[in-house]
Amino acid sequence: MKERIFQDLTEAIRAQDTTRKAALRMVVAAIKNLEIETSKELQAGDVLQIIQKQVKSRRESIVEFQKGKREDLIIKEQAEIDILQVYLPKAASPEDIQIAAIEIIAAVNASGAQDIGKVMPRLIEQFQGSADGRTINGIVRELLEK
Repeated sequence: MKERIFQDLTEAIRAQDTTRKAALRMVVAAIKNLEIETSKELQAGDVLQIIQKQVKSRRESIVEFQKGKREDLIIKEQAEIDILQVYLPKAASPEDIQIAAIEIIAAVNASGAQDIGKVMPRLIEQFQGSADGRTINGIVRELLEK
């Protein structure tokens, strides 16, 4: 995945696609910074997390730009989100998460909210990159409270 991002950045530079170039440069910089910080080459899961953080950051920026009525910046941030989402897996539906959660709850014999720690790590690993942790947590809590 990392190589694909680097290749796409090179293509964006050659095509003079400024929006794509800006979005991918931020991801490449974050990848390189984390590699320097950890002194190891990142795996695909690590790159996915970086892209997810970039998308989340842009979504938060959009909320702030809406408060300031800055349509130009909202459009720019949304365009960058659209570019980055190409690299993320398809989002899991709440139904898919619920089905998987029910299976894991049964497998670990979870009986209440106190067992959320047994269920969450397995679900987060299973849906890494395709579901938000907050969404997963909400579904698991709802199932365990029943």
